[in-house]
Amino acid sequence: MIAPDASQVSPLHRERLETVTALLLTHGVRSVCDLGCGSGALLERLMDEAQFETLIGLDQSPMALDRLRSRIGADGSGGRVRLMLGSFTEIQPLLTGLDAAVLMETLEHVEPDRLSLVERTVFGAARPGLVVITTPNVESNTLLGLGPGRRRHPDHRFEWPRARFAAWAAGVGKRNGYAVTWGEIGWSHPRLGAPTHMASFTRAPATTELEPSLRPAVPAGNLFPARPAGAMTNRQGA
Repeated sequence: MIAPDASQVSPLHRERLETVTALLLTHGVRSVCDLGCGSGALLERLMDEAQFETLIGLDQSPMALDRLRSRIGADGSGGRVRLMLGSFTEIQPLLTGLDAAVLMETLEHVEPDRLSLVERTVFGAARPGLVVITTPNVESNTLLGLGPGRRRHPDHRFEWPRARFAAWAAGVGKRNGYAVTWGEIGWSHPRLGAPTHMASFTRAPATTELEPSLRPAVPAGNLFPARPAGAMTNRQGA
């Protein structure tokens, strides 16, 4: 569960924030939407970087948006930050044309049979140049002290193993004209992997065909490899 504000995030979530921020900076994006912004930890981190000229937070909780608005002063940010009430399973015309969209630990809150709506909304309608998704790796749950069948949060509708997430991401990329790169965040176990897996989707130019090698596979070629098993610390607060 995301902490009430950016100053109270767990070490693992802090690493997610820094990893995603670094990726957005590296790609040179200037406009970003945080899909399912919740407490606003990512938005607050991105506000520290002058490169990001337009920041949009989308969430379906009016209470969460009100708390975030009162904390960061979105209404008085000179137009740089905008908070929107809505769902990323529904087409949002104002999100079209943005450089990047991020779904950080939010995909798993969607029922599996509604993931096609996320694909339609984000990759089919909004079509940002870059999409970044992070989600729990269920294989590592045992290292977090969770028993078989238990999920990290009661609102999680699913938690996938690495091969399942890679298969889904590869399919989304192939159907919508995005190249996919995989990564991991956090400490890494040689057999069970890292607690968080990440996919970075880069929109291909309209005249470019995607490589046929974009097929479902266990994540490889990590953009942000996880730390080796010897560095497994701070397992709490997934």
